[in-house]
Amino acid sequence: NRGRSGGMRRLVHLDMKGAAPRAAYLAEVLPLLRALGATGLLLEYEDTFPYAGPLGPLRAPHAYSPGEVRAVLSQARAQGLEVVPLVQTFGHMEFVLKHKEFAHLREVKVFPNALNPHKEESRALVKAMIDQVMALHEDVKWFHIGCDEVYYLGEGEESKQWLQQEDNTPEKLCLSHIKAVASCVASSYPAVTPIVWDDMLRGMSEETLAESGVPQLVQPMIWDYAADLDVEGKVHLIEKYRRCGFSKVWFASAFKGATGVNQSLILIGHHLKNHLQWLEVASKSPADVLEGIALTGWQRYDHFSVLCELLPVAIPSLAVCLQTLKNGGYSEKVKENVEELLGMSNLEIDTFMSTSLGTFPGSNILTLVTQVSFYLKSSVDELLERNRYVTGWFSPYHRKRKMIHPIIMHHFQPDAVSLLSKWNAVVQDLQAAMEQVFHTCTIEEWMEENVYPSLQKLQQVVDDLDEAIKAQN
Repeated sequence: NRGRSGGMRRLVHLDMKGAAPRAAYLAEVLPLLRALGATGLLLEYEDTFPYAGPLGPLRAPHAYSPGEVRAVLSQARAQGLEVVPLVQTFGHMEFVLKHKEFAHLREVKVFPNALNPHKEESRALVKAMIDQVMALHEDVKWFHIGCDEVYYLGEGEESKQWLQQEDNTPEKLCLSHIKAVASCVASSYPAVTPIVWDDMLRGMSEETLAESGVPQLVQPMIWDYAADLDVEGKVHLIEKYRRCGFSKVWFASAFKGATGVNQSLILIGHHLKNHLQWLEVASKSPADVLEGIALTGWQRYDHFSVLCELLPVAIPSLAVCLQTLKNGGYSEKVKENVEELLGMSNLEIDTFMSTSLGTFPGSNILTLVTQVSFYLKSSVDELLERNRYVTGWFSPYHRKRKMIHPIIMHHFQPDAVSLLSKWNAVVQDLQAAMEQVFHTCTIEEWMEENVYPSLQKLQQVVDDLDEAIKAQN
């Protein structure tokens, strides 16, 4: 089955709802993605798109400029990478519905996640977003309209009334909105096929799906990021979608952002297994049904959650996954290809990467993040919680009263000071490396989540020591 997997489209998903890379970094990464086997990009801009006019409030302070978007798109074209834009149009609309200007369009008044499908104005909003994104994306063949995880649908006041009418169900409500959005894309952009995430459709009966008219309008993207995904179940799901009238389906795997909401390092093995399972599904499905696969790289679980693994940290995982798809499987040869393309000497699949260096763009961030994630908290905890001189003679009680035994101090002050200066140097290097790739807001957020809690504890103990020594003298 090598031929079939080698021929499928492979879109790399860039999730910009957190840690959106600078445009200059994307320009460096695109040729590498192409070399690794990507054939396109699935671009989820979220609040980093340069929305204008009435949609201006959606635009984050660090959003790309129209010129930057054009540059990235033309660089992608130059690399032969097909671009598919993604705009959420139903669920996961926090970046829109959190703003007071649009809060009246929520399905449930207090929750900013889902759009009210009954309002004319909701459709007008979605159309305006699609039009602004399409204006910068000429010649796209597909447009992803999102529609996953539409939580609380049917629980708004208007929905409750609508659902009281005979034959109305939450499923029909969901399908009617998807149909409205897809029809809007079809009428304005006849050459473009809408794609939708499939989770809201999975549990629906064949009859419901077939009668809705949705299968003629969209291609479902079946997503599953598990290492042990159920291959037979997926094959049956594809058959069901075919019977309902969907002409083609997409798969969606994950190379990062799927193993923990605040994960900072990547276990490549998990993601590799996920891709091997998808290859298995592809080999058991009719050749003409599969349009392609999107390798998702989530950067937050939703608009309000913390950052998970940063893109540069995940490049080795992405490389292994792309090469595995391209070659129809994983082997020692694939591993060597990846090591050569990334300039890495020892790729670790089943354990977290050691602090080995690579030559790919942003590889210094991987090295330093690995150091911080492995050793910062553990080394500070070791000193503060397991060093008997600190726990016995410089406890919170002592620190508060500036009490210190002069002899004991010599047993741990040098350790504390040298540990602090070591970590300050690492963090300075990491800060400098991150500045090349990310905006200040991302660096601040990552540091506050992953560095400062431990570093500040260490700084505090050193400061308290100095204070206590002064008090002694």
